[in-house]
Amino acid sequence: MKTAIVSGANGFVGSAVVRELVQNGYTVFALDREGCSGNLPQGERVHFVPCELAEMDSLKEKLPEGNYDSFYHFAWAGSAGPARADTALQLQNAQWTVDALRAAKALGCSRFLSAGSVMEHETMAAAYAQGNRPGMGYIYGGGKLIAHVLCMSVAAQIGIDLIWPEITNAYGVGERSPRLVNTTIQKCIRGESPQFTSGTQNYDFVYIDDVARAFRLIGEKGKPFHEYLIGSSSARPLREFLLEMQAAVAPELPFQFGDIPFTGIDLPLSKFDCSETEADTGYRAKISFAEGCKRTMDWWKKQEETE
Repeated sequence: MKTAIVSGANGFVGSAVVRELVQNGYTVFALDREGCSGNLPQGERVHFVPCELAEMDSLKEKLPEGNYDSFYHFAWAGSAGPARADTALQLQNAQWTVDALRAAKALGCSRFLSAGSVMEHETMAAAYAQGNRPGMGYIYGGGKLIAHVLCMSVAAQIGIDLIWPEITNAYGVGERSPRLVNTTIQKCIRGESPQFTSGTQNYDFVYIDDVARAFRLIGEKGKPFHEYLIGSSSARPLREFLLEMQAAVAPELPFQFGDIPFTGIDLPLSKFDCSETEADTGYRAKISFAEGCKRTMDWWKKQEETE
């Protein structure tokens, strides 16, 4: 029997991964805060276990010791909104990730996967560019980067296989954060013309169903102490993505480019390369950005009708 532990299991990515695992024969121990289980699938192979981030080091008292295949760590406080710039919180997230790693080893997990981010690479580029003055958003990226480095060393020392998937930009049905895809679609629903930077910076988006499948495949087939990018395999300038969204969901609305200054780091397209993920795991994104935006807009319209 295949068994996995998933922290942050009720969240956007976590709940999608739980569904993907269950659909592929796994029994899942789903960790999240008390009362936070509404997004989880129901069934005898999903076991909800209340657990706060600060309680990660006491997980062995909450779960039976056994031979778990993988521990997927998605729990991360302040992943969206102003809390992304909270230095103390982002540093604490890194420590909680290490606590989860140690707990995974104590419980008998053979592999540990944490949700990394392409922002780790962007953060390094921003920090080591002479004269650059990074924005506060890179504090979140710094937390992910610190967690990555700490976990690599600790995993090697305690003897557990660490694998580090890195998401480009996940979006889709079920996400409520004020990120680019959501805010743009909501403006389109209201009939407002969205405004953007010139959109020349390289970017990527990957639909949530593809993200979940990627995590399962990486957990099953990924090589220890490797990082694997999860993206669409068709990264390109942001403007091209946004024009694809416009054609799919709001062809009547003008999208305005250049009204907002771009102050971030423009990563080269090589940083969005998913070829190693594809070669090692067989993963490849299936859902186009246009189709993903249509699904997301339809979902938002239903949410507004019911709320």
